[in-house]
Amino acid sequence: MTDLPAEFFLQDALWVAPRLLGCRLLVDGRELTITQTEAYRGESDTACHAHRGRTKRTEMLYRRGGHVYVYLCYGIHSLLNIITGPEEDPQGVLIRCCAGAEGPGRLTRALGIDGSFNGLDILTTDRIRLLQGAECAFDTAPRVGIGYASLEDQQRPWRFIRKGE
Repeated sequence: MTDLPAEFFLQDALWVAPRLLGCRLLVDGRELTITQTEAYRGESDTACHAHRGRTKRTEMLYRRGGHVYVYLCYGIHSLLNIITGPEEDPQGVLIRCCAGAEGPGRLTRALGIDGSFNGLDILTTDRIRLLQGAECAFDTAPRVGIGYASLEDQQRPWRFIRKGE
């Protein structure tokens, strides 16, 4: 369950991503503060998994905002994303780093997040909670690890980094 309203997650990924900075992830008694996120914006964003349309892997991205999307990267790292926007508009925010867990793979290992979290509704599940944090200043930078995307999409400043991190 979350203390953020359902409407929060129905917003565009570019609106949600910086506002998740400073929020806290709570999983099985472990709590970390979000320090870095990345926005992915649908089929027109060549860095987004939904770029090539709906598949078994990307089906989760087409759900309404507030669902958890966990996928396996390089066959070893589970990466945590929160779906944003209305149903059928595939967007999401990658939770890239938290204080004490620098990197998306380290973050999911630290919190015990794996593929069994995929598809959970963050508004109703008790397995993972997202708690409101203090609003914070942030910097932007290009997203990381998307060499497969177009140069234009690689250069978009859609990574959000809490100031001081």
